[in-house]
Amino acid sequence: MKKIVILLFICIYSQVHFSQEKETIPTKFTQNGFINLDYLSVKMPNDEFDNPESNMGLAGIHYNLLVSKSIYAGLGFYGSVNGKRGGLFTLGVNLGFKKNISKKLFIDTGFHFGGGGGASAPDGGGAMFLPHLNFGYQFEKFSTTFGYSSIIFFDKGNITSNQFRLGVQIPLSFDYAPFKNKEHSFSVEKLKNTQWNQSSKRISLMLHLDNISPYGDSQLTDFSSLKGKTIRLAGFEIASYFSNNWFVYFRADGAFHGIQGGYMDLFIGTGYQFAMNKNRTNILTKFAIGAGGGGGVDSGGGVLIYPDISLEQKIYNNIYLSISKGYLLNPNQHFTSSTLSFGIKYYANQQGIKQENNTYFSSSKFKGFEISIGQELYLNAKRITNPSENLHQIAMQINMHLNKNIYLAGYTSFANFGNAGAYAEGIVGIGYQTNALLNNKVQIFSQLLAGAAGGGDISTGQGLIIKPSIGLNYQLNNKLSFKTSIGKVKARGGSLNSTSLNFGLSYRFSFLTAN
Repeated sequence: MKKIVILLFICIYSQVHFSQEKETIPTKFTQNGFINLDYLSVKMPNDEFDNPESNMGLAGIHYNLLVSKSIYAGLGFYGSVNGKRGGLFTLGVNLGFKKNISKKLFIDTGFHFGGGGGASAPDGGGAMFLPHLNFGYQFEKFSTTFGYSSIIFFDKGNITSNQFRLGVQIPLSFDYAPFKNKEHSFSVEKLKNTQWNQSSKRISLMLHLDNISPYGDSQLTDFSSLKGKTIRLAGFEIASYFSNNWFVYFRADGAFHGIQGGYMDLFIGTGYQFAMNKNRTNILTKFAIGAGGGGGVDSGGGVLIYPDISLEQKIYNNIYLSISKGYLLNPNQHFTSSTLSFGIKYYANQQGIKQENNTYFSSSKFKGFEISIGQELYLNAKRITNPSENLHQIAMQINMHLNKNIYLAGYTSFANFGNAGAYAEGIVGIGYQTNALLNNKVQIFSQLLAGAAGGGDISTGQGLIIKPSIGLNYQLNNKLSFKTSIGKVKARGGSLNSTSLNFGLSYRFSFLTAN
């Protein structure tokens, strides 16, 4: 009996040891892409009194993936920064073709299709189409483009314009492994002889709540003063470090209390981090420029600047609590406010196992990441003044996996059909995803999201909505999955209470993190 037990122990130990020795290190793949910043001056129709309206300046920020040597696809936002339509925003998908015609010159043609609106613009249901033809010049680390574009809000909208388009393209690639490798851990020693033996890049993701306190001449579009009011917003911020201290970031917020639902803003900016207390405490100074408006807030053309200072304290592993104080204002002080923000932030050293000083981290793990784009339908969406009807919107969701099954989610959507072009959402939450089923092709998920929504005459009260749903992902290949879900959307202070249906595609991968 003793011999049998010893033999069984040896067999189990050998099997475990053999399995560990044979554990395959995930192959490193590189996804090439680029950030595109562009600007176009859109000719607006005459107003309701048949008076000419000044052009609307639209600024865009996009991220495109190269799906082949010449074809790219991606997502992008546009926001008004000039004219009188501050608060008009859109979200859409990009598809394009880039081809060199000489060593430095190239041609870039394609289109942007999406939805959005706001600021009482004649946007109809919100559906918009923007084709372009550009010529570009390649510099050492970026390229510039100049060309011609058209824009049309074609679902009963009245914005149609042809205009020149200026742009800047900045290469931005990332290394990844297939999504199935999420939560797999490997010793740094094992990775030293692989392609993952490279310098890491630090990123951060923060979910936050903001309190905006307007002062001075800040007002609503009905000329009533905003002085003394507090507008509460929820949002998220993504930052990428290009040195040990300097970083660039993207930020988005939406109002859920204090004014009629519909206010939102988008920013890009840069900042500097001072670390102390053995990197457990950080002070950050930041400056951003972007677009904001809606919800009745009179933000002029929409351009905003946002300086602030933050204090962060580590609470667990790579998780920090943050408090920020700043100012949000038009350059001409048409809209001026102080801000107080509270957030929870997650830091990750990703894509490599080396630190800044060429020493190695002590551990590594692959984390799952998903970006979804799809079309969503709200059945019989209640309106404030107009009759109820179905609402259609283009939607984007980002999932960051905390472990094999639980993920944090950030979600935004913009109406594109259904006579509600100004409606938009910016919500966050948590979800649960099962292990892969049916030959590793299917995963079922459930999630609960909440946050800000409003505009387009949709009855959301001051903007707070709650949105539970259940759905499934069906794997198409190593990167793409078909995604569908059904759920409910309920406004806390309004009459919106609809069944939601969603379908689309998810781009899924895992990235290496090190500590």
